[in-house]
Amino acid sequence: MAKSKIFTRDSVLILFGAFCYMSASMLINPLIVGFSRSIGASAAIAGVMAAAMNLTSLLFRPIAGQMTDRVSKYRLAFIGGGLLLLSILGYIVAQAAWQVVVFRVLNGLGFALCSIVMATWLSGLLPRDRVGTGMGYYGMMNALGMAIAPAMGIFLYRHFGYRAAFMCAAVFSGTLIILIQFILNRGLPIKRAPQAKKGKFRIVQKKVVPIALIIMIISIPYFATQAYIVEYVAARHLHVAVGSFFIIYAIVLLVLRLGLKNYFDTVPFKYFLFAGLLSNLVGMVGLTFLYNNWMLLVAAIGLAGGYGLMYSVCQATALLVAPMDEQGLANSTFYIGMDLGMVLGPIIGGLLYSAVPYSWFYPALMLTLPFAILVFAIYHRSMQLKVR
Repeated sequence: MAKSKIFTRDSVLILFGAFCYMSASMLINPLIVGFSRSIGASAAIAGVMAAAMNLTSLLFRPIAGQMTDRVSKYRLAFIGGGLLLLSILGYIVAQAAWQVVVFRVLNGLGFALCSIVMATWLSGLLPRDRVGTGMGYYGMMNALGMAIAPAMGIFLYRHFGYRAAFMCAAVFSGTLIILIQFILNRGLPIKRAPQAKKGKFRIVQKKVVPIALIIMIISIPYFATQAYIVEYVAARHLHVAVGSFFIIYAIVLLVLRLGLKNYFDTVPFKYFLFAGLLSNLVGMVGLTFLYNNWMLLVAAIGLAGGYGLMYSVCQATALLVAPMDEQGLANSTFYIGMDLGMVLGPIIGGLLYSAVPYSWFYPALMLTLPFAILVFAIYHRSMQLKVR
């Protein structure tokens, strides 16, 4: 029974740490463009500054994955948390656009390191037959940070200003540093066979590539929504409580994760995938016909059951198909897909927002879904995606 236990002192601390590192960065994201413009950056430059974190994170992922398989998880989490805290303190005192760029790069380094290290650290503490369930809880904490922190940041900014909101993000990153001090298992690397140590530097874990592509495709509509839903509602003159969208999303995701926790390790990947794609479609239909708050509820439920749930399923599957001594590289490959979705979502959303009628914004985004089916159709046998 002890071997099948998910919630231990160390795993609970890592789960709360995951919420903290995600909240620290996600609280900043919806505010950074406005803050950059408030200190003199043009709209175009502010957009580049906002993207600098994700681009840095994307480029640093392979290195972070290799480091995670070779260095103590505690040490890397401490460094990552320190970089997050330093970057956020930098935002608080920044007076010029170039300073914000520097701190966005540091933010990207810290975010990439924390995301891979914390996930790999937890997966190493889980029984292999409970990885799906355990990583489901991890994904839930990440998703709650993605949903709650932006709403919290916007609230604090509106009432107290940008720098006060940034101070809240600093509290999250400081809490992460404190939490990891109490984790007993320091996450020492698994000793490799002599021949494995001579392997070349690899950017990705090959078996995880199709999973990374799938989560990238599924995440594009979500991150396009995160970036443009406020402008979308305003442009269409819709009378809905748009500010509650991500709160509803977080609540629904929490309920789904708890309700489905016993199925993450038993239901094949393909069933989650097709259910997730259908749910994403329902969410985008709700956003297309967003004429009242009931449709807002449908949209939030749809995206929570689509992207929100598939985040955990894909991450757990990535860890299961990769060898135990390459769990860090598997996580970095998964997060490369996530980073690409975070970068491409706002870019594709921006192109659509300026090129098509507003009522066609989400029908156009629906065209992403068949690509996920195509990736699965090509790779599901050779990459053994049905291991779940």
